[in-house]
Amino acid sequence: MDYIVVMDSGCDLNEDIKEQIPLRIVPLSVVLGEHDFLDENVNLQNFLEEMKRTAVAPRTASPSPSGFHKWFNEADNIFVVTLSSKISSTYNNAILAQTMFLEQQGTGFIHVFDSLTASVGETLIGLKIAELIQNNLKKGEIVERVNQYIQEMRTFFLLDSLEHLIKSGRLNRFAGTVATWLSIKPILGASDEGTIDLIEKVRGSKRAFHRFLEVIGEKGEKMEDKVLGIAHCNCLDKALALKEEIQQRYSFKDVIIVEMGATISAYADEGGILVAY
Repeated sequence: MDYIVVMDSGCDLNEDIKEQIPLRIVPLSVVLGEHDFLDENVNLQNFLEEMKRTAVAPRTASPSPSGFHKWFNEADNIFVVTLSSKISSTYNNAILAQTMFLEQQGTGFIHVFDSLTASVGETLIGLKIAELIQNNLKKGEIVERVNQYIQEMRTFFLLDSLEHLIKSGRLNRFAGTVATWLSIKPILGASDEGTIDLIEKVRGSKRAFHRFLEVIGEKGEKMEDKVLGIAHCNCLDKALALKEEIQQRYSFKDVIIVEMGATISAYADEGGILVAY
């Protein structure tokens, strides 16, 4: 099948994954203080340092429909995967691009998936599409199976820093400062609708890490059939330690690690971890 997968920069990748998917990336914009730039080829270390120096929290802006539209002539079959529509308007803009293109061209296959997740969750969906195409499934069956995969996916976050929640006003400054003093670490998760909800607040980094591991097991089913993805924000050692613990405790088919880009790092902040499976 002649196809490409188009994803926004909310997906996080490594070099091995880039070789497995015929991928095109549509970058979101990141606003940090007085600077506004596209999330492509961003030096993450410099970005994180600038975030620390900036008094306000970073923001992201969805790409316009034209960002997606420009790729739709590259193959006869286009699969698009976006950030959850509950946390970004990227999905809606991809749908607009799809409508515009099909009205202009009259023919073609474009399907837009609302990932209901982010980061390596999006990436796993791209890998699933590539796997199903390699298995010679028809387009309709690919859409059906990927939609089921999305519904069954679980996504969890462990934040190390509350600084951006405080800066953005999502957390009262006094309460956030007290929580920081007490080393409160929030564990969050994506709901079935694609919203990000607080699951638990755990005191202490070690306790939070071990509770995070437990949550993965409590919410997981049929692990032997699934790949688990770990995305980290400048904390590879933590990601490797998490991978080792997961492989010792659970029976996932594979565990992959990626580094977060600027889009997800803007919210996860340094030391943040996300898992999807």
